[in-house]
Amino acid sequence: MIRSPAETGPPQVGIVASRRVGSAVRRNRAKRRLREAMMRVELEPGTAYVVVAPAGAVTMEFDELTRRLREAIDRGEQEEHR
Repeated sequence: MIRSPAETGPPQVGIVASRRVGSAVRRNRAKRRLREAMMRVELEPGTAYVVVAPAGAVTMEFDELTRRLREAIDRGEQEEHR
């Protein structure tokens, strides 16, 4: 996950799924799942996020996917405040 300051306003989210995730159908499913998971995680306003889909994003339990996103966001916040 890449996190960067953006213009003021709501958070901006971009999701990327490479061919490593699988066929176009699997990549689109991974992006849909990540998009839904991002809606369930608290995001900081005025911040842009780029999420790169992991290879297991399609088969991973949804709760696990959401937990990993939260952890990645928390790590980014901790690194930003150092």
